[in-house]
Amino acid sequence: MTDHPTTPDAGLPEGVDDAVRAELTSLRESIDNIDAAVVHMLAERFKATQRVGRLKAEHRLPPADPARERTQIKRLRELAAGAHLDPVFAEKFLTFIIAEVIRHHEAIASDAVTHGNASA
Repeated sequence: MTDHPTTPDAGLPEGVDDAVRAELTSLRESIDNIDAAVVHMLAERFKATQRVGRLKAEHRLPPADPARERTQIKRLRELAAGAHLDPVFAEKFLTFIIAEVIRHHEAIASDAVTHGNASA
């Protein structure tokens, strides 16, 4: 899934055991694939939130929905705990994404007002 192959064992000093190098390379290749999947999933998420932003602008709804945000943060913290991921980290990550989504929604709403429509 990696779009641009990297050198997973780059930076390893000479003399590292071949088995260690091979395992490290394999793990890093998996990480690279996961990173690529995360980027693609975020792109899909933002495509959906852009549609939400246009719908909100069209119906003059506010860009932010604090009740929905609280629900989503609580839900993500629970999912993180179940997946053995630090819930605080998960909340920080989602809070960052929500802030970016709201920024997009505000821009869409502003553009809708400027151009008299929501289909920017």
